Amino acid sequence: MTEFTGIPTAALDFYEDLEADNSKSFWAAHKAVYDDSVRAPMVALLAELEPEFGAGKLFRPYRDVRFSKDKTPYKTHQGGFVETQPGVGFYVQIDASGLFVAGGFYAHTPVQVTRFRDAVDDERRGRQLVRTVKKVESAGYEIGGDKLKTRPRGVAEDHPRLDLMRHKSLTASKVYLSPDWIDTARAAEEVRAGWRTMRPLVDWLSTTVGAAE
Repeated sequence: MTEFTGIPTAALDFYEDLEADNSKSFWAAHKAVYDDSVRAPMVALLAELEPEFGAGKLFRPYRDVRFSKDKTPYKTHQGGFVETQPGVGFYVQIDASGLFVAGGFYAHTPVQVTRFRDAVDDERRGRQLVRTVKKVESAGYEIGGDKLKTRPRGVAEDHPRLDLMRHKSLTASKVYLSPDWIDTARAAEEVRAGWRTMRPLVDWLSTTVGAAE
């Protein structure tokens, strides 16, 4: 396995160009750039982080266009995911803007959402989540996720954790816009530090949300 030494700036340039020309002809002409400057460093990055966080996987670079009006064939980013439960885990992404580090509860089946809301409703576990979210947010991470515009059915208007009850997924993330260290080994340490900060949130969600069914 190749040692991780950073994400080459050629990766950012590759995605900037792909955004301008998302075609099979461009991809074929620049496939070697993708392999050398995007895929290989991302594989090495996940391998570097595996002893602490577990084995990760790279997402396919091809878009699923079967049910989409947008027929452009390629994703304009490369993501990697370490799954702790179905739809829950740690995420890292490279694109034209730089590096994106995140973690949390992404995919959601109805049973997982029910488990999540039951835990938020529970006084002890719900308060624990509030403290965890505040701590992650105060460290500079943005809290996001899919959420209802109104409260879930059966939830009181004055529920002390109404905002969290509205969530169908819950994530934390930070964007690093073309940092000067992206092409150095420090990039792995920045991702590691981010995932460590988000680990209490990911752990809470992993324990609470559980399996898809």
